[in-house]
Amino acid sequence: MRFERTRRVETGVSANSRLTIAVHALTWIGLYRRRGHEVATSEQIASSVNTNPVVIRRLLAAVSKAGLVASRRGAGAGWMLARDLSEITLLDVYQAIDPGPIFALHRTTPNQECVVGHGIGPVLTAVYDDVEDALRSELAKTTLEDVLRDVLKVA
Repeated sequence: MRFERTRRVETGVSANSRLTIAVHALTWIGLYRRRGHEVATSEQIASSVNTNPVVIRRLLAAVSKAGLVASRRGAGAGWMLARDLSEITLLDVYQAIDPGPIFALHRTTPNQECVVGHGIGPVLTAVYDDVEDALRSELAKTTLEDVLRDVLKVA
């Protein structure tokens, strides 16, 4: 089973859960569609995620801009996948909600007269680039179809 590891943040500091919520929402929409429903409401999705529908709407609005979901307005309003689960990777979702770099350097230039201040930027840039490449590579290996398959195994 691919998703055996459990990840919890027990430090009292909240981890960014936007990717997890987006993957949850999209996977739920995919399952809902397989069960014969064309569109899912933010309220239905939020019930599964156990969050406020506003959180879902904001997140799916960002995902919509990337072409992963579409929304329907008016009677029968809701969200639907724009592509099959097998065509959406975790990297697609990640890039849709957080396209920027994982880590950033100082907002202001460090003291260039200091040996650490002078060298920290290039050194950390190389490390951060490697981390980003590894993250993107791993996320690209898993589709939402993979996620749903493994979720259904443990359900």
